[in-house]
Amino acid sequence: MDERRQLAQELDDMQQSVKELEIHYEQYFAGIEKREPYNERQAIARRIRHFTNRHIVWTDLKFRYQGITSRFMSYGQYWDRILRLMDEGKYHRHTSRLKTATTAPPASSTKGIDPKIEAIKLQQQLSQARKTCGLSGSGPSAEKVAGFLAAQREKIRARYGDKTVEFTVDSSGEKPRIKVSLKK
Repeated sequence: MDERRQLAQELDDMQQSVKELEIHYEQYFAGIEKREPYNERQAIARRIRHFTNRHIVWTDLKFRYQGITSRFMSYGQYWDRILRLMDEGKYHRHTSRLKTATTAPPASSTKGIDPKIEAIKLQQQLSQARKTCGLSGSGPSAEKVAGFLAAQREKIRARYGDKTVEFTVDSSGEKPRIKVSLKK
């Protein structure tokens, strides 16, 4: 029974190594990692070859080993294909998408209005409404308002598509707040 437990632990380690290798390759293909994880791949291939000569008596462990082996071989073919495409210059890492997605300002769902100008205008209206309600302080900064508007636009875009959105200040309650509504 001790041999079975040891074999199961080795298979667990091997399965975890294959998952980690998959993550490393995805990071390499995305441009996050600068070098291909070639040495890790060779180490896992050695471990798998070591198991091929081993006689596994237990059917469940043999099945797990075969699953890990086939998964590793499938990933290997996939990685080799992408590496070949990279060598031929037909595969682009899409790093420009990552950079533009984080640095580009969010697209405005309100047609014709600059998001920064809209945020400043709403921040001023919010400050005026706070004074009207008798609240002290000027309220959130224009940057916080712009961040809130961008987040709301993304939520609305995810839920309703590219619809036109209107932001207004509502001071009907105790505290003034920004109200979001869809234009039809």
